[in-house]
Amino acid sequence: MLTEKPHAPATERNRDAILDVFRAHVSEGGDLLEIGSGTGQHAIHFAQALPQLRWQCSDRAQNLPGISQWLAEAVLPNTPPAIELDVDGAWPKRRFDNIFSANTLHIMSWAQVERTFAQLPKIIKPSGQLIIYGPFNYEGRFTSESNAGFDANLKAADPQRGIRDFEAIEQLASDIGFSLQHDISMPANNRCLIWKASA
Repeated sequence: MLTEKPHAPATERNRDAILDVFRAHVSEGGDLLEIGSGTGQHAIHFAQALPQLRWQCSDRAQNLPGISQWLAEAVLPNTPPAIELDVDGAWPKRRFDNIFSANTLHIMSWAQVERTFAQLPKIIKPSGQLIIYGPFNYEGRFTSESNAGFDANLKAADPQRGIRDFEAIEQLASDIGFSLQHDISMPANNRCLIWKASA
């Protein structure tokens, strides 16, 4: 029996703002790996609008069936089958022109965030781009009351979760040779950060 496709309302709210960033900064195409594709809704929306990108979904094993439902329904030529990627497990053996992840760093533990950045140089092509979307603190402070409340809810569910400090993430990126290109203000107190990998 077919189950109903998973649906995340937040992806409907933020997808067009993120798409505007992609159109401005990731227009050349190539292979893109999405870390933590969730439901798969972002992938379908972006792959439809950006046919020059080959959009590779990835997530933990339990999320792959839902992603596959979205991909199968859309039947897009630039969305290959989703692959399993657990940041604590094995990583892809190939490299990508672009790496994208949305709303993932705050649901990982800090050790997992560190592990993710340590793996990035192995899977990104020289001069490739890393695009991270989500909420961030600056100078240790929340940028809004809603983010403070969101952080409290995250920590109540799992003390290892929480909104990350921009400066700490920038340090991780700098340590692997990535240079920050853009820090873009997004709706609902989110940011879109874009780094360029070393050549």
